[in-house]
Amino acid sequence: MSDIGIVVAGAAGRMGLTLVRIISETPGCFVCGALEAAGHPDLGQDVGTLAGLKPIGVPLTDDPLPLLAKAQAVVDFTTPKVSVELAALSAQARIVHVIGTTGCSADDDARIRAAARHAIIVKSGSMSMGINLLAALVRRAAKALPDFDVEVVEMHHRKKVDAPSGTALLLGQAAAESRGIALDSHSVRARDGHTGARPEGAIGFASLRGGTVIGEHEVIFAGPSERIVLAHVAEDRSIFAHGAVRAALWGQGKKPGLYAMADVLGLSD
Repeated sequence: MSDIGIVVAGAAGRMGLTLVRIISETPGCFVCGALEAAGHPDLGQDVGTLAGLKPIGVPLTDDPLPLLAKAQAVVDFTTPKVSVELAALSAQARIVHVIGTTGCSADDDARIRAAARHAIIVKSGSMSMGINLLAALVRRAAKALPDFDVEVVEMHHRKKVDAPSGTALLLGQAAAESRGIALDSHSVRARDGHTGARPEGAIGFASLRGGTVIGEHEVIFAGPSERIVLAHVAEDRSIFAHGAVRAALWGQGKKPGLYAMADVLGLSD
């Protein structure tokens, strides 16, 4: 089987440049395109050079159409608006679209699901393989301990724009699904002032921001006289790139549909 070409969206950003480096060192794939927003100051430059590698003959461009036409996958850590647009284009090209973007609205998710009728889309609140294993453990704990209170605590760098993080919501969703409840109607996002007693069945979220923290998450199960804490610490953002590239490779030959990292890792059962 020949190597697959992967387009990196948001290629000049921190995650984009990390992806370029990881793809370049991963057997079975190569960077075949690099996308950035119109007007970006690095347009036209070789993305390999921008990533600190030798030139790879792939200039940064703002035109996705010719890139997706010759690619087998696109990996996308950008914005909800861009991810929705790329999902539609991936459906036209019938390629794999890996979405690591967080902060999507219900309408964004609906449009991505529609695109998945023709594209192979892998979307997750976290592309980390460790986080997705943690989510599987959260499901088991939430089911085994139905009377324990669940709190999700996350911390990220000071520049992160969405809260709770997509990973925190992924973990909260794992607990909610395991208990057969809707996260939207059971989540508590903030507490201030005289809040009263904790609502029965609530799943609480606390978001901390500061410094250069890549990502730290704890899921706390608090019961009578005991507490269980399941945690994950991201030490380098390359873990997200490794997971995304694995998802792009996994998606080759799959039927169109909307998949999660749990599918990629065989944790869906």
